[in-house]
Amino acid sequence: QVQLVESGGGLVQAGGSLRLSCAASGRTFTSYARGWFRQAPGKEREFVAAINWSGGSTIYADSVKGRFTISRDNAKNTVYLQMNSLKPEDTAVYYCAGRTQVTDNATPYGYNYWGQGTQVTVSS
Repeated sequence: QVQLVESGGGLVQAGGSLRLSCAASGRTFTSYARGWFRQAPGKEREFVAAINWSGGSTIYADSVKGRFTISRDNAKNTVYLQMNSLKPEDTAVYYCAGRTQVTDNATPYGYNYWGQGTQVTVSS
């Protein structure tokens, strides 16, 4: 079986930074794209960032552009999300995802593997 496991969440003051990690365990598979999503209480899950296999293509939601950076280490089958200048509105459960359908570019669509989530809380 394949499982994605997030880590690195926690409580941080506004203006601070966190780095989230997501590693795959179990059977290996090809992730042509990987992404991060988040869900705040009472709200729909929303797209945050995505990266293609090589790392040469990345996309971000407008709300995090310029503050968050997505990267991946294929040797470790791990994707990262560096979050800087955090705001209270960034508070949410953050989920990592993998896409096994072929794509050359980063995309917010078509993800078929999901982690259990890690809590990020930003205090004011």
